[in-house]
Amino acid sequence: MARTYDDPCGVARALDLVGDRWALLVVRELLLGPKRFSELRRGLPGAGQSMLTHRLAELERAGVLRRRQLGPPASAQVYELTERGHDLEPVLLALGRWGSRTPPTSTAPLSVDALALAMRTTFDAAAAGTWAAQCELRLDGDVLVAEVSDSRFTLTRGAAQAPDAVLNTSATIFRGLIFGAGTLAAAEDAGLVTVRGDREAADRLLTLFPRPRIEA
Repeated sequence: MARTYDDPCGVARALDLVGDRWALLVVRELLLGPKRFSELRRGLPGAGQSMLTHRLAELERAGVLRRRQLGPPASAQVYELTERGHDLEPVLLALGRWGSRTPPTSTAPLSVDALALAMRTTFDAAAAGTWAAQCELRLDGDVLVAEVSDSRFTLTRGAAQAPDAVLNTSATIFRGLIFGAGTLAAAEDAGLVTVRGDREAADRLLTLFPRPRIEA
């Protein structure tokens, strides 16, 4: 029998569905679009195969995600969020902001999707002001489009048609750059990142994500 809090509160009922370990992190990995099982495992290396399979089945039964078969030439099965699953996005953003103020206890690298969530929760709209740009981020083989406009920040998966700048590096290096661990120029000199296009746009983008203030 499925575990339950046996509590009529809406919070308890929500946790009955998505409160088990890895559940919300699966949702995090699917916020930017569908993924194959192997891609989910790559983003959640701490989740064993059987655990992830079980959690995906539970989330599917709860109506949070669904399986879909891609057409030719891919012919692969992917997992994607349902509308109900996407409704969890503001919950994850709020949890990310809240949790980022807690001292980290893990030295494991962030997945690309976890980094994307961190960028969305730390974006400084006041620092962006009226500046607008679109940058393509190539991180660990994944491609994202980061766009700043009207003091808003969006991230989407896929290539940009005409980006102002293209940055190619790892998620780990990019995380360090946006949170102040070194400069873009130094990372380029060390061969850790390559930049094409408008360098000023690339540099400006990296200044819009202040490191969260840690609370004791």
